[in-house]
Amino acid sequence: MMPSPGPAQPPPVHHTIRRGRPPAPISPLAGPSHRAWLEPARSVLFTSGLTLDDLVDRSGYSKTRISELMRGNGNYPQWEITFSVTRALGLPTQPLRRLWTAAAREAHKDDDWIRRSIRQVAYEGEGPPLPYQAFTEAVEGAYTDYARAFLLTDRRARWVVSQAFDILWVRWDEAAASANLYRYAWSLFRSRVMLRASRRSDGHPDLRAAVFSTRAVHGHPGDPGHLVDLTELIDLFDAINRLSDDQMDLAVLQYLYGMPSEHIAHLLGITPALARAVDHHARATVEALLNVPNPE
Repeated sequence: MMPSPGPAQPPPVHHTIRRGRPPAPISPLAGPSHRAWLEPARSVLFTSGLTLDDLVDRSGYSKTRISELMRGNGNYPQWEITFSVTRALGLPTQPLRRLWTAAAREAHKDDDWIRRSIRQVAYEGEGPPLPYQAFTEAVEGAYTDYARAFLLTDRRARWVVSQAFDILWVRWDEAAASANLYRYAWSLFRSRVMLRASRRSDGHPDLRAAVFSTRAVHGHPGDPGHLVDLTELIDLFDAINRLSDDQMDLAVLQYLYGMPSEHIAHLLGITPALARAVDHHARATVEALLNVPNPE
């Protein structure tokens, strides 16, 4: 077993004007869960100014193996080398291990292989920063609702929210230093939802199945006019599919979940005035789309 590195922090990653040479492109064989931890690791390596030779000195692994890991080439890496390299980059262990585990399953590694690999590293890592914890607790409910609209089940929605939060933890220093934390976090989270969302033939996300979770449907399922209402709702959500990103996000949160517009603006990282303008344009666009027969 690898000896415990103990609670000592890794050598600090100094952000300088000089940047390291970007690694070669990620292998096209690396799946979305693999990229979830590999992309932020590569970003930190590039912006830190460190080189692969620096990682060799800090991690103890050969340049060839580190280069292969940073490109997502070859066999999926064991946790021991992944931990050593990402620890050398100053990245948090707990979220990275969860992201690594999800990607191992995506790479068809069985649970025994995953457990054996994790046991090679006797280090659990530090807990989350308090500001990160407060932020994620504040937005978790709304994020889960939004994800459920596209992914349809609580289990899938919560899994994607959890993955997005782990990526946010890995990138927390960058997120906290950004001009707009809420905008940064929403963009990251939204990209994970859209990666898993069903798509229409025209490439737009498909919201039509979300109709069946609306209050309008559950409020009067036995009403004679229910079938007409259902058809109208499907048409409505079909139109919402075609809105721009901010317009669609606002429509989903406001009309599917009844979220107040001020809260939506805060969640999306936009001003209340901009949220009102987005809502106005969304309404006008939806009305125009609903008045066009057979929009496809």
